[in-house]
Amino acid sequence: MSVVSGKVIFCEGKQTSLDVKLLNKIVDNLLTNKPTIVPSGGKFTLSVFAQGYFSRDSSRNQQYIIFCDRDFDAKPTDNMQLIRLNSMLLTHRSCVENYLLNADLIHNYWVTKYTEKVNNPTSKWGHGNSPGIEIISAWIEDAARSIQDYQSVRWALADLLQSSTTRHQLKTTWTGGSGTLPTSLTLPDCQTQAVELINQFQQAMETVTQNRFEQSLAVYQQQFAQKGFWTQKQYLIWFHGKDIQKAMQRQKSQYIALDTFFDWALSQININQYPDLVELQNLIREI
Repeated sequence: MSVVSGKVIFCEGKQTSLDVKLLNKIVDNLLTNKPTIVPSGGKFTLSVFAQGYFSRDSSRNQQYIIFCDRDFDAKPTDNMQLIRLNSMLLTHRSCVENYLLNADLIHNYWVTKYTEKVNNPTSKWGHGNSPGIEIISAWIEDAARSIQDYQSVRWALADLLQSSTTRHQLKTTWTGGSGTLPTSLTLPDCQTQAVELINQFQQAMETVTQNRFEQSLAVYQQQFAQKGFWTQKQYLIWFHGKDIQKAMQRQKSQYIALDTFFDWALSQININQYPDLVELQNLIREI
């Protein structure tokens, strides 16, 4: 996308990633002052990347949003809104793929490609016609059920990370960063502060125990076993879309390739069905 305003959206991945394509879809309806979308690699280096991006031109008006997949970094909210994590805005669903694993969308894509094959015998489409929405819905749910225990384990591990400071390495200063000096520079005072950092780090590490993991695991096993979790299709919010996709392809390898479908689906998706994506569009409009 060409630069047409001072607005910038930083996201994960590369220019060809689903994140970029979803953002392009979201900003399509912004008639004026559209933002520049900048794919910036990994999630937890995005803030640093943004700072470096603007440092190249100190005169640039720093109007930006950092948008990422939620993954297992936070639990979804009941109100289906974006989730704030530090300076980042996270999707309500686990990742972009979760918005596209929709039986109606998959069916429509399948029928479209089959119709093209009927009208053009040279088409390489080799999957026949769609088996129908109900069968596709069962395909998605069966795949999700097959990874139910795996997702419980992933969430239990995420709890250990979120309930401690194990995401953070042992720091080399207690002042907030280089260039900010402590009040006292004497060796005894500096050593005392360093020992305090070590103690805090050790205490954080002690929270990562097998017992805490098993307690969290039991909670998620119970949650994911509830009937309502499946009838309300909450697995499309809680389970990671990339894992569901892989399980679907493993179960029905003769069915369509979902990677190809995703590109098509992003051009068809109605973002108004998802409150968090509407919220993101409004935030982009306002910056």
